[in-house]
Amino acid sequence: MSIQHNVSLKAYNTFGIDAKAKFFISVSSKEELIEALQLPQFSEYFVLGGGSNMLLTGDIDIPVLHINLKGKEEIALNTQGDIVVEIQAGENWHEFVLWCIEHNFGGVENLSLIPGNVGTSPIQNIGAYGVELKDVFQCCTTIDIETQEEKVFMLEDCNFGYRNSIFKNEAKGKYIITSVEFLLKYKDHQLNTSYGAIQQELERKNITNPTIKEVSDAVIAIRQRKLPDPKEIGNSGSFFKNPVIPKAEFDRLQEKYPNAPHYVVSDTEIKVPAGWLIEQCGFKGKRFGDAGVHKNQALVLVNYGDAKGVEILALAKKIQETVLDKFNIAIEAEVNVI
Repeated sequence: MSIQHNVSLKAYNTFGIDAKAKFFISVSSKEELIEALQLPQFSEYFVLGGGSNMLLTGDIDIPVLHINLKGKEEIALNTQGDIVVEIQAGENWHEFVLWCIEHNFGGVENLSLIPGNVGTSPIQNIGAYGVELKDVFQCCTTIDIETQEEKVFMLEDCNFGYRNSIFKNEAKGKYIITSVEFLLKYKDHQLNTSYGAIQQELERKNITNPTIKEVSDAVIAIRQRKLPDPKEIGNSGSFFKNPVIPKAEFDRLQEKYPNAPHYVVSDTEIKVPAGWLIEQCGFKGKRFGDAGVHKNQALVLVNYGDAKGVEILALAKKIQETVLDKFNIAIEAEVNVI
């Protein structure tokens, strides 16, 4: 473990924002993590994982603690077809998904190509195409930042909700996730292809009895058509959450927009795609300097080159204000603004 000074974070965040860390510490084991947390000259830290769900709006003066723990392990299985795997926090999420597919472990194929690392996946309960992290989560191991003691959070401890968890609320800033255990299937796995886009993609390929790899390939194809690769153009995936509104409010929206896309959450709540709302406001494909809205998916804000975080944030606020003015619907940022 070493302390580096004035390190550019451009390569450590998928938006490609060139903010600097006054102090940068990368740890690759629990022992190094505990050692870093016990450094007497520092009293607080900025914890950095895959950098996929954040927008940096300035330099960071407190130490940046980069969680770089690696490793994948099969730790338990039973005759019912269940297998538990433990994945270290610094592993890339999509590479973990591909590892599961290679081993024929089912459960995360719908979550293919989501950017970021495994350690940050429980924080916002990542999800896509009808599956959420909570559906395959067993527990995660953490280190208490204040005491440096280990604590395990089971599924029922995490208070998972839509892009939400205990780690975004009462436990925010108190723990660092070091590994996650997933409950997967090595046989008799029930595929989830009910999400319309997946079924359409499989039909387009004339696949009627898909494997987990074919479902993953379908998800990858869909995402690549709709979403830009952060290696090619800076972005953080979906910038906004899809708003959930009262059914009565949606009924009023539907009177004016009969073809408004929507998903039924309950008898009283409807989810409306934020990307559709943003597109109706005319932002899709628009560019404001080096900050912009992606041409194929209005939910994604992008950095065309040298945009500053404050410029992307200003665009996000402009979009929120316009959507609220036009539809009287508030859309919240999914990305953490730093």
